[in-house]
Amino acid sequence: MSDISATQVPELKQTRQIRRSLLFVPAARPDRFEKALATGADSVCLDLEDGVALSQKDEARSNAMRVLAGRSMDRAEVVLRINESESDLGKHDLEALLAAGVKPDALMLPKVGGPAAVQALENRLSQDLAGIPLIVQIETAQGLAAVEAIAVASPNIEVLFFGAVDLSAELGCAIEWDALLYARSRVVTAAALVGMDVLDTPFMDVSALSQLRDEARAVQRLGFTGKAAIHPSQVTVIQAAFSPTLGAVEWAKQIIAAYEANDGGVLLVDGKLIEKPVIASARRILASVNAIDHTDS
Repeated sequence: MSDISATQVPELKQTRQIRRSLLFVPAARPDRFEKALATGADSVCLDLEDGVALSQKDEARSNAMRVLAGRSMDRAEVVLRINESESDLGKHDLEALLAAGVKPDALMLPKVGGPAAVQALENRLSQDLAGIPLIVQIETAQGLAAVEAIAVASPNIEVLFFGAVDLSAELGCAIEWDALLYARSRVVTAAALVGMDVLDTPFMDVSALSQLRDEARAVQRLGFTGKAAIHPSQVTVIQAAFSPTLGAVEWAKQIIAAYEANDGGVLLVDGKLIEKPVIASARRILASVNAIDHTDS
């Protein structure tokens, strides 16, 4: 694990954008964009990378710029995933974005191996794109080894995205819970350094919605704030897993009310000791509810 001093860690982010789900749309299929928005996904990602065949990269790039230029103010966050930023394809993607004069709500960077890659990309952004929120994918052994340094590389990084498919192929491990638990946990811990969102890898079996539900609940308990989707049918299942239950909301309200009535300090609620970490958890639940209400309104 990299040594990170307190001076390197930015203040905790208070992100207004709720990101329970992120639905990928191949930019080679722009007809699917409006359908993706209609699912109610919190984020929709126009994909120029893995979702697009090499022979379709130019067409997809043009499609993405056209969609971004013509879109209205959507309820969902609209993300653009470029190819690996230091590759020729990634450089062409960025050149097209700068030339088009359009601005997605966020930019997704795949296969980030270290902080230098993030900083190099930001140095190439125009003034209009300066400060754009970044979603950084941790999906290589190199990226996982440097994830803490990556997390604090820029104040514009709002999300760490754990990618299991590429990482498992590189590690030679199965895409299973036990095999990936260490990697998932390390990404969650790195995200906690700056209080940013952390998204889990897509569940690849589109037909297995009950298994998707179980995995989404498991990663939510681990600390993830959302999960990616590759099919519209997955969105509702994912968002339910990452939305606070009525019971959790009532608990949080009770805790905060008791804390405020006690004028702070340590207290007992229903015989249980309530300290600052519990208060923080309660506030996080209520903040999530407020963000969901704001998004849905």
